[in-house]
Amino acid sequence: MSYTVDFKNVSTIGLESSPVAEALAGVRAHEARYFMNKYKHGFTVVPASESRETLDYVQRILKEERELEFEAKALETSHFQVENIQFTYVFYEDGLAVNVMYTVDDPSKRAVGFKLSEDMEIPKELEGKFKFARQKSKLAGTIRGSYFVIKGEY
Repeated sequence: MSYTVDFKNVSTIGLESSPVAEALAGVRAHEARYFMNKYKHGFTVVPASESRETLDYVQRILKEERELEFEAKALETSHFQVENIQFTYVFYEDGLAVNVMYTVDDPSKRAVGFKLSEDMEIPKELEGKFKFARQKSKLAGTIRGSYFVIKGEY
């Protein structure tokens, strides 16, 4: 069952099994606010168990580009296109949010981003491989983020 994320009243719906559910809900709401403000697009998520194709897509890019496989359980995904950019998100139980930004007509503007919920430890899969910048968010506290550029075609 899909859920359109409310960024005015942050909710842990769908994220209850996460030990950092409140912080992860803040990150999810932060993303929802961004897409509403920039593109007037509602940010809708679906349980990962109902979106295997989306999860497989993100896992394939992570594996082929950087040999990354996360142990944490995927809770939710989101996949949509605004303008000429496809966005795909996976929210993990440990508090990690992964997003793929894939510009359909410009290979130089494709990337994978990582966002860590407030107080979340850097996952061992990312330790020492990426530098994380801090960003303040009214909805999510302090978010740490990093990214890498996608080189392949997906």
